Amino acid sequence: MSLMSDVSGPFVPENPIKFLRLPAVCERTGLSGTQVYRLEAAGKFPRRVKLALSTSAWVEAEIQSWAAGRIAVSRGDA
Repeated sequence: MSLMSDVSGPFVPENPIKFLRLPAVCERTGLSGTQVYRLEAAGKFPRRVKLALSTSAWVEAEIQSWAAGRIAVSRGDA
């Protein structure tokens, strides 16, 4: 039995998940690709999601949350 048997039409989440590839992550954070990978390896940046065999991306909401955290730390709010 489908969990959505009583819903007509395709499922559309309230806040659709958006994925960002590395150039978009660099543009939004001001970090270089090398910095992104180093911070990720150190556990200080959101981890990539494997989308396909040779394709990875970051979850936009996680990048936004990371950026908000950096702002809070920078301003002494954290």
